[in-house]
Amino acid sequence: MDLKEYIRGVPDFPKPGILFYDVSTLLSHADAWQVAMGRMARMISVYQPDVLVGIESRGFLVAAPLALKLGCGFVMARKPGKLPGAVISHEYELEYGSDTLQMQDDAIHPGQRVVILDDLLATGGTLNASVDLCRKVGGNVVGAACIIELNFLNGRDKLDVPFTSLLSYDA
Repeated sequence: MDLKEYIRGVPDFPKPGILFYDVSTLLSHADAWQVAMGRMARMISVYQPDVLVGIESRGFLVAAPLALKLGCGFVMARKPGKLPGAVISHEYELEYGSDTLQMQDDAIHPGQRVVILDDLLATGGTLNASVDLCRKVGGNVVGAACIIELNFLNGRDKLDVPFTSLLSYDA
């Protein structure tokens, strides 16, 4: 099954000149979504993760079903003010400004094998920040994966962990 047939390109979103690759059309097609999750499960199972971390918000849609499929825990990396209890924060720089991610301070136990998931890798800033955040709470980040990688933005180059994607686009 060619999963690219289930990814919708939306021109000029969120701003003019950007072609947005929308995974919601993949999620809405039951067979294609099953195939995508099966392929991703095989890709990340080689890392033997204890816990999967999903990056807010579409990363939740990838990590949660994969955690269930692989028998792993699921942890959320969220924007500030969204998680109850004590949290660990990590501020990081973006192309135009900065952002912050948070995780509950007891969500990952020291030494647990962590794989971080999101829907798409673009410039790599948020995924790299998620790696740093997981390390702050003691996680052993053994890999990262996304449904889509935008090769032309070279986001993979910012990562110091193994990375894999289900689909890639060169433009």
